[in-house]
Amino acid sequence: MLGFDKYRSQIIGPGGRLDIRLDDEVALKLAMLIEGECGTESKKDVAAEHGFSRQRYFQVRKDFLEGGTSALCSFKRGPKKRSRMPDEAVRQIIRYRFLDPDITVDVIAQKLRQQGRPISISSVKRVVGEYGLQKKTLRKSSES
Repeated sequence: MLGFDKYRSQIIGPGGRLDIRLDDEVALKLAMLIEGECGTESKKDVAAEHGFSRQRYFQVRKDFLEGGTSALCSFKRGPKKRSRMPDEAVRQIIRYRFLDPDITVDVIAQKLRQQGRPISISSVKRVVGEYGLQKKTLRKSSES
């Protein structure tokens, strides 16, 4: 019988054992697939032993069947490159804030969009924060 001993991180078979490093996610996923496809336990139980759901097990299986072991590597999610705001847009945001310190980031974003510069409110907030252009609020002193 073929199996995976997660406490010793070994694949165990009738002919011996094979150690697997715990930080090697590809080998761990492959061990799960071997155990799930060649063993007698249900795929749901095998997936649970390896910390995956049944659905994720079948996603990993599909990836492996389509792309081999290289498809088992996790990759970084999200944007592949950092979004770069044009320097002119940054200068305009700073300019608007200096001309009118009470202007909101919503209004700044709207003005830039009217000029044909598509920009989000969160991008304007980021520039305002990076350059320390937040509105200062006065706090009441507790000493009276």
